[in-house]
Amino acid sequence: MTSYIDTPTKTLVTPENKTFAYRVIGTPATVPVIGLIHLSGNLDNWDPTVVDGLAKEHQLILPDYQGVGGSGGKAALTIQGMAQEIREFIHALGLKQVDLFGFSMGGFVAQEVINQEPTLIRRALLTGTGPRGGQGIGDVTKISDRSLAKAIFTFKDVKTYLFFTRTTNGKQQAAKFLKRIKARQTGRDRSIGWSAYRTQLKAINKWSTESAIDFSQLDLPVLVANGDHDAMVPTKPNSYNLAKAFKNSELVIYPDAGHAGVFQFNEEFVKKANQFLR
Repeated sequence: MTSYIDTPTKTLVTPENKTFAYRVIGTPATVPVIGLIHLSGNLDNWDPTVVDGLAKEHQLILPDYQGVGGSGGKAALTIQGMAQEIREFIHALGLKQVDLFGFSMGGFVAQEVINQEPTLIRRALLTGTGPRGGQGIGDVTKISDRSLAKAIFTFKDVKTYLFFTRTTNGKQQAAKFLKRIKARQTGRDRSIGWSAYRTQLKAINKWSTESAIDFSQLDLPVLVANGDHDAMVPTKPNSYNLAKAFKNSELVIYPDAGHAGVFQFNEEFVKKANQFLR
Protein backbone atom coordinates (compact mmCIF):
# COMPACT_ATOMS: atom_id res chain seq x y z
CA MET A 1 0.00 0.00 0.00
CA THR A 2 1.22 3.50 -0.85
CA SER A 3 1.90 5.57 2.26
CA TYR A 4 -0.23 8.64 2.79
CA ILE A 5 2.77 10.92 2.26
CA ASP A 6 2.95 9.58 -1.32
CA THR A 7 -0.79 9.44 -2.02
CA PRO A 8 -1.71 11.66 -5.00
CA THR A 9 -4.29 14.41 -4.73
CA LYS A 10 -7.43 14.08 -6.83
CA THR A 11 -10.19 16.54 -7.71
CA LEU A 12 -13.93 16.07 -8.04
CA VAL A 13 -16.61 18.44 -9.29
CA THR A 14 -20.03 17.95 -7.73
CA PRO A 15 -23.38 18.43 -9.51
CA GLU A 16 -23.56 21.70 -7.54
CA ASN A 17 -20.41 22.75 -9.46
CA LYS A 18 -18.16 22.66 -6.40
CA THR A 19 -14.58 21.48 -6.85
CA PHE A 20 -13.06 19.39 -4.09
CA ALA A 21 -9.44 18.35 -3.65
CA TYR A 22 -9.12 15.00 -1.88
CA ARG A 23 -6.96 11.95 -1.34
CA VAL A 24 -7.93 8.28 -1.24
CA ILE A 25 -5.94 5.58 0.50
CA GLY A 26 -6.63 1.97 1.44
CA THR A 27 -8.58 -0.90 -0.09
CA PRO A 28 -11.77 0.10 -1.95
CA ALA A 29 -14.74 -0.46 0.32
CA THR A 30 -18.52 -0.26 0.23
CA VAL A 31 -18.41 1.89 3.37
CA PRO A 32 -15.28 4.09 3.35
CA VAL A 33 -14.14 6.46 6.09
CA ILE A 34 -14.53 10.18 5.32
CA GLY A 35 -11.96 12.28 7.20
CA LEU A 36 -12.86 15.81 8.33
CA ILE A 37 -9.90 17.92 9.41
CA HIS A 38 -9.46 20.67 11.99
CA LEU A 39 -9.68 24.46 11.86
CA SER A 40 -7.32 25.81 9.15
CA GLY A 41 -6.31 22.26 8.24
CA ASN A 42 -5.60 20.92 4.77
CA LEU A 43 -4.74 17.49 3.36
CA ASP A 44 -1.22 17.61 4.80
CA ASN A 45 -2.39 18.14 8.37
CA TRP A 46 -3.47 14.53 8.83
CA ASP A 47 -0.99 12.42 10.80
CA PRO A 48 0.37 9.93 8.21
CA THR A 49 0.89 7.31 10.91
CA VAL A 50 -2.80 7.37 11.81
CA VAL A 51 -3.98 7.47 8.19
CA ASP A 52 -1.67 4.61 7.16
CA GLY A 53 -2.73 2.58 10.18
CA LEU A 54 -6.43 2.96 9.48
CA ALA A 55 -5.91 2.40 5.75
CA LYS A 56 -4.51 -1.08 6.39
CA GLU A 57 -8.06 -2.21 7.12
CA HIS A 58 -10.27 0.48 5.61
CA GLN A 59 -10.51 2.93 2.74
CA LEU A 60 -10.07 6.57 3.76
CA ILE A 61 -11.26 9.51 1.68
CA LEU A 62 -9.92 12.84 2.93
CA PRO A 63 -11.27 16.06 1.33
CA ASP A 64 -10.39 19.72 1.71
CA TYR A 65 -13.28 21.95 2.70
CA GLN A 66 -14.42 24.53 0.17
CA GLY A 67 -12.08 27.52 0.03
CA VAL A 68 -9.22 25.52 1.55
CA GLY A 69 -6.14 23.98 -0.06
CA GLY A 70 -6.81 22.64 -3.53
CA SER A 71 -10.60 22.89 -3.26
CA GLY A 72 -12.46 25.67 -5.01
CA GLY A 73 -15.09 28.07 -3.81
CA LYS A 74 -15.18 30.03 -0.57
CA ALA A 75 -15.14 28.86 3.02
CA ALA A 76 -18.62 28.17 4.36
CA LEU A 77 -19.96 30.72 6.83
CA THR A 78 -21.31 28.10 9.24
CA ILE A 79 -20.47 24.63 10.50
CA GLN A 80 -23.81 23.52 9.08
CA GLY A 81 -22.72 24.88 5.70
CA MET A 82 -19.50 22.86 5.87
CA ALA A 83 -21.56 19.76 6.64
CA GLN A 84 -23.81 20.41 3.66
CA GLU A 85 -20.84 20.68 1.30
CA ILE A 86 -19.33 17.48 2.69
CA ARG A 87 -22.63 15.69 2.08
CA GLU A 88 -22.59 16.97 -1.50
CA PHE A 89 -19.05 15.62 -1.86
CA ILE A 90 -20.05 12.20 -0.48
CA HIS A 91 -23.05 11.93 -2.80
CA ALA A 92 -20.97 13.05 -5.78
CA LEU A 93 -18.72 10.05 -5.10
CA GLY A 94 -21.79 7.85 -5.46
CA LEU A 95 -21.61 6.59 -1.89
CA LYS A 96 -24.74 5.39 -0.09
CA GLN A 97 -23.22 5.12 3.38
CA VAL A 98 -19.95 6.13 5.03
CA ASP A 99 -18.11 6.19 8.34
CA LEU A 100 -16.91 9.57 9.63
CA PHE A 101 -13.60 10.47 11.27
CA GLY A 102 -13.82 14.04 12.54
CA PHE A 103 -10.98 15.75 14.35
CA SER A 104 -11.52 19.07 16.21
CA MET A 105 -13.62 21.34 13.97
CA GLY A 106 -14.01 18.27 11.79
CA GLY A 107 -15.84 16.71 14.72
CA PHE A 108 -18.23 19.67 14.74
CA VAL A 109 -18.83 19.18 11.01
CA ALA A 110 -19.28 15.43 11.48
CA GLN A 111 -22.02 16.03 14.07
CA GLU A 112 -23.86 18.30 11.66
CA VAL A 113 -23.56 15.72 8.86
CA ILE A 114 -25.10 13.16 11.22
CA ASN A 115 -27.81 15.62 12.19
CA GLN A 116 -28.63 16.52 8.59
CA GLU A 117 -28.61 13.00 7.15
CA PRO A 118 -28.30 10.30 9.82
CA THR A 119 -28.97 7.40 7.43
CA LEU A 120 -25.82 8.32 5.49
CA ILE A 121 -23.56 7.47 8.45
CA ARG A 122 -22.81 3.95 9.71
CA ARG A 123 -20.27 4.75 12.46
CA ALA A 124 -18.41 7.86 13.66
CA LEU A 125 -15.06 8.67 15.25
CA LEU A 126 -15.34 12.04 17.02
CA THR A 127 -11.93 13.13 18.28
CA GLY A 128 -10.55 16.25 19.97
CA THR A 129 -14.03 17.71 19.79
CA GLY A 130 -17.19 18.55 21.70
CA PRO A 131 -20.93 19.09 21.34
CA ARG A 132 -22.57 22.10 19.73
CA GLY A 133 -22.71 24.91 22.31
CA GLY A 134 -20.09 23.13 24.43
CA GLN A 135 -18.23 24.84 27.26
CA GLY A 136 -15.23 26.90 26.15
CA ILE A 137 -15.71 26.35 22.41
CA GLY A 138 -16.40 30.06 22.04
CA ASP A 139 -12.85 30.75 23.30
CA VAL A 140 -11.22 29.07 20.29
CA THR A 141 -10.55 32.40 18.55
CA LYS A 142 -8.92 33.92 21.63
CA ILE A 143 -6.84 30.80 22.28
CA SER A 144 -5.82 30.47 18.62
CA ASP A 145 -4.81 34.14 18.30
CA ARG A 146 -2.80 34.04 21.53
CA SER A 147 -1.04 30.82 20.52
CA LEU A 148 -0.33 32.15 17.02
CA ALA A 149 1.34 35.24 18.46
CA LYS A 150 3.41 33.06 20.77
CA ALA A 151 4.36 30.75 17.89
CA ILE A 152 5.55 33.70 15.77
CA PHE A 153 7.58 35.08 18.69
CA THR A 154 9.20 31.69 19.44
CA PHE A 155 9.62 30.59 15.79
CA LYS A 156 7.53 27.46 16.39
CA ASP A 157 4.55 25.86 14.70
CA VAL A 158 1.34 27.02 16.38
CA LYS A 159 0.22 23.39 16.76
CA THR A 160 3.00 22.99 19.33
CA TYR A 161 0.93 25.09 21.71
CA LEU A 162 -2.60 24.25 20.58
CA PHE A 163 -2.40 20.48 20.17
CA PHE A 164 -0.10 19.23 22.94
CA THR A 165 0.53 19.63 26.65
CA ARG A 166 3.46 21.74 27.83
CA THR A 167 4.98 18.90 29.82
CA THR A 168 8.34 17.47 28.77
CA ASN A 169 6.55 14.53 27.21
CA GLY A 170 4.05 16.80 25.47
CA LYS A 171 6.81 18.90 23.92
CA GLN A 172 8.59 15.77 22.68
CA GLN A 173 5.38 14.40 21.19
CA ALA A 174 4.68 17.72 19.47
CA ALA A 175 8.07 17.61 17.77
CA LYS A 176 7.49 14.05 16.56
CA PHE A 177 4.02 14.90 15.24
CA LEU A 178 5.25 17.97 13.34
CA LYS A 179 8.01 15.93 11.76
CA ARG A 180 5.48 13.36 10.57
CA ILE A 181 3.06 15.85 8.98
CA LYS A 182 5.94 17.61 7.20
CA ALA A 183 7.38 14.37 5.75
CA ARG A 184 5.65 14.74 2.38
CA GLN A 185 8.15 16.25 -0.02
CA THR A 186 6.18 16.73 -3.25
CA GLY A 187 2.65 17.67 -4.19
CA ARG A 188 1.90 19.33 -0.86
CA ASP A 189 -1.47 21.00 -0.41
CA ARG A 190 -1.81 24.79 -0.29
CA SER A 191 -2.04 26.36 3.15
CA ILE A 192 -5.32 28.02 4.08
CA GLY A 193 -5.63 31.72 3.31
CA TRP A 194 -6.16 34.28 6.06
CA SER A 195 -9.71 35.13 4.95
CA ALA A 196 -10.85 31.49 4.93
CA TYR A 197 -9.20 30.94 8.32
CA ARG A 198 -11.07 33.87 9.90
CA THR A 199 -14.31 32.68 8.27
CA GLN A 200 -13.87 29.28 9.90
CA LEU A 201 -13.24 30.92 13.27
CA LYS A 202 -16.45 32.93 12.94
CA ALA A 203 -18.33 29.74 12.06
CA ILE A 204 -16.99 28.06 15.22
CA ASN A 205 -17.95 31.08 17.33
CA LYS A 206 -21.51 30.97 15.98
CA TRP A 207 -21.72 27.20 16.56
CA SER A 208 -20.60 27.69 20.16
CA THR A 209 -23.67 29.84 20.90
CA GLU A 210 -26.21 27.39 19.51
CA SER A 211 -28.16 24.67 21.31
CA ALA A 212 -26.81 21.14 21.54
CA ILE A 213 -28.01 18.61 18.96
CA ASP A 214 -30.35 15.91 20.24
CA PHE A 215 -28.83 12.58 19.21
CA SER A 216 -30.74 10.55 21.80
CA GLN A 217 -32.90 8.72 19.25
CA LEU A 218 -29.99 7.49 17.12
CA ASP A 219 -28.50 4.00 17.43
CA LEU A 220 -25.36 5.18 15.63
CA PRO A 221 -22.18 3.70 17.19
CA VAL A 222 -19.80 6.53 18.14
CA LEU A 223 -16.25 6.49 19.49
CA VAL A 224 -15.30 9.71 21.30
CA ALA A 225 -11.58 10.17 21.96
CA ASN A 226 -9.46 13.02 23.34
CA GLY A 227 -6.46 13.88 25.46
CA ASP A 228 -7.06 14.61 29.13
CA HIS A 229 -5.88 18.23 28.82
CA ASP A 230 -7.43 19.64 25.65
CA ALA A 231 -6.79 23.40 25.68
CA MET A 232 -9.00 24.14 22.64
CA VAL A 233 -12.11 22.07 23.36
CA PRO A 234 -11.88 21.40 27.12
CA THR A 235 -12.00 17.67 27.72
CA LYS A 236 -14.19 18.15 30.76
CA PRO A 237 -17.05 18.45 30.27
CA ASN A 238 -17.11 18.36 26.46
CA SER A 239 -15.76 14.89 25.62
CA TYR A 240 -17.86 13.40 28.41
CA ASN A 241 -21.02 15.26 27.38
CA LEU A 242 -20.53 14.32 23.73
CA ALA A 243 -20.25 10.64 24.62
CA LYS A 244 -23.39 10.92 26.76
CA ALA A 245 -25.28 12.51 23.87
CA PHE A 246 -25.22 9.22 21.98
CA LYS A 247 -26.81 6.13 23.50
CA ASN A 248 -24.37 3.80 21.71
CA SER A 249 -21.01 5.41 22.44
CA GLU A 250 -17.60 4.72 23.91
CA LEU A 251 -15.20 7.25 25.44
CA VAL A 252 -11.40 7.05 25.40
CA ILE A 253 -9.25 9.62 27.22
CA TYR A 254 -5.45 9.60 26.78
CA PRO A 255 -3.18 10.70 29.68
CA ASP A 256 -0.81 13.69 29.51
CA ALA A 257 -2.23 14.54 26.11
CA GLY A 258 -3.90 17.58 24.62
CA HIS A 259 -6.15 18.38 21.68
CA ALA A 260 -4.25 15.98 19.40
CA GLY A 261 -4.33 13.07 21.82
CA VAL A 262 -5.30 10.65 19.04
CA PHE A 263 -2.18 11.64 17.09
CA GLN A 264 0.07 11.56 20.15
CA PHE A 265 -1.21 8.06 21.00
CA ASN A 266 -1.34 7.11 17.33
CA GLU A 267 -0.65 3.38 17.74
CA GLU A 268 -3.21 2.96 20.50
CA PHE A 269 -5.79 5.02 18.64
CA VAL A 270 -5.34 3.14 15.36
CA LYS A 271 -5.79 -0.19 17.13
CA LYS A 272 -8.92 1.05 18.92
CA ALA A 273 -10.38 2.78 15.85
CA ASN A 274 -9.83 -0.21 13.57
CA GLN A 275 -11.51 -2.46 16.11
CA PHE A 276 -14.41 -0.02 16.44
CA LEU A 277 -14.86 0.35 12.67
CA ARG A 278 -14.84 -3.43 12.24
